[in-house]
Amino acid sequence: MLSAAINAGANAVYFGIDKLNMRAKAANFTIDELPQIVRLCKARNVKTYLTLNTIVYEEEIKELDKIVFSAKSAEIDRIICWDLAVVQICKKYEIPFCVSTQGSVSNSLSAALYKQLGAVRIVLARECSLKEIKRIRVNTDLEIEAFIHGAMCIAVSGRCFMSHHLFGSSANRGECIQPCRREYEVKDTITGKPMVIGEDYVLSAKDLCTVEFIDKLIEAGIDSFKIEGRKRSPEYVAKVVSVYRRAIDLYFEKKLTEEIKKDLLKELEEVYNRGFSTGFYFGKPSSEDYAEIYGSKATTKKEYVGKVLNYYKKSKIAYIVMESGKIAIDNEILIIGPTSGVVNLSLNKIIKDEAEITTAEKSDRITFPCEFQVRPHDRVYVITLVS
Repeated sequence: MLSAAINAGANAVYFGIDKLNMRAKAANFTIDELPQIVRLCKARNVKTYLTLNTIVYEEEIKELDKIVFSAKSAEIDRIICWDLAVVQICKKYEIPFCVSTQGSVSNSLSAALYKQLGAVRIVLARECSLKEIKRIRVNTDLEIEAFIHGAMCIAVSGRCFMSHHLFGSSANRGECIQPCRREYEVKDTITGKPMVIGEDYVLSAKDLCTVEFIDKLIEAGIDSFKIEGRKRSPEYVAKVVSVYRRAIDLYFEKKLTEEIKKDLLKELEEVYNRGFSTGFYFGKPSSEDYAEIYGSKATTKKEYVGKVLNYYKKSKIAYIVMESGKIAIDNEILIIGPTSGVVNLSLNKIIKDEAEITTAEKSDRITFPCEFQVRPHDRVYVITLVS
């Protein structure tokens, strides 16, 4: 996922280790991997932001100190936090910090206080409208960051107690198991008759998507756009980052048209989503902003077909073995690997035994042109439409 984000054009990546971050159940890194992450990112001129954005208990302060010291030693660029214990230790080791959206910063006075504490950036509360962001921008010289894509929570700035109340897994400790995404029913306690609550998942919000008005966000003076991508697949990260990278670049080239925005939106619909919403940017969400189904509304899915055996750099040819299903000319495929990230390409030629073929099936060993380097053991998938 990290490689996918870098290759797709991210300027910075945020990530957690296995403690004190809001995605405790994600595939987090370890503290020992921080130097390796920094080296990988610095080689591509990508900044590294470590999330320490949960509440911190008294018995965790020594561990917190060790993590921040290790982050400083590894040359992590910034810490994302909101608990004042983390702020204190960041100041101790002179490592810049950003105030997480968990801090619920929604006005310039709050921003001013965090600036006094040493913050270099505020990640605004998700409840801020575009109009409010413009006002905040005028009244603070702190960097402003805002979410532009990904899952939304119905709780204020993500401060939810539902998971903790029902299952003992606190969202404020990164342990949320998302009970809000399920369908619920109410029951008449006298007759015992149940009733499903409407046709919608009334606690499950649609995903935020801003590609159709990204120009307005740029013009509002937001310094950094944040994509919520952890606990998502590598191809999700690659697709979403690449779409917004293109949108932003096209804006500054004065080439971002309404037609292109619609095409980019269709691309975003291909990967995991619960339907799309504009969030709070143009006012409070309505009943139309609740998800209509449990799970994803993605228009495409990936199916495993094989693995890479070799890659020939000079000729830019991938050599793979088919282990399942089949692929054909003009199919879209993904090649995913730890170092390669996500490589997306359309097959325009397939070679087997030095002859061109139109279809390859299980057990076939084939080659095809591949512009980007892939590596042995990378997994190969074909993209198909969801029926």
